[in-house]
Amino acid sequence: QVQLVESGGGLVQPGGSLRLSCAASRSSFILYTMGWYRQAPGKQRELVARITSDSITNYADSVKGRFTISRDNAKTTVYLQMNSLKPEDTAVYYCNAARLGNEVWGQGTQVTVST
Repeated sequence: QVQLVESGGGLVQPGGSLRLSCAASRSSFILYTMGWYRQAPGKQRELVARITSDSITNYADSVKGRFTISRDNAKTTVYLQMNSLKPEDTAVYYCNAARLGNEVWGQGTQVTVST
């Protein structure tokens, strides 16, 4: 089973940028649909962006035009480039790998957008 390790979170001012990375432990990564989800305090976890094994992407309406998901199969890593960050983007961001009804979650990384 693939294991996931996120990195790249932190504190950033409104309007700033961050890039999250999620490294997968197995080469079978290429077969997985990879996603980034987030959970803010007191709210349910929500999908932010997803990329299939064929690199088809979809985004939550709230991040369209600001966030970009990509994958590097050679490095078994998925990225989330976040630009024009807003305070409402503050949350714990989780990486997800899904295939054939099974899914795996990373441990999460905190993103805080604040002055």
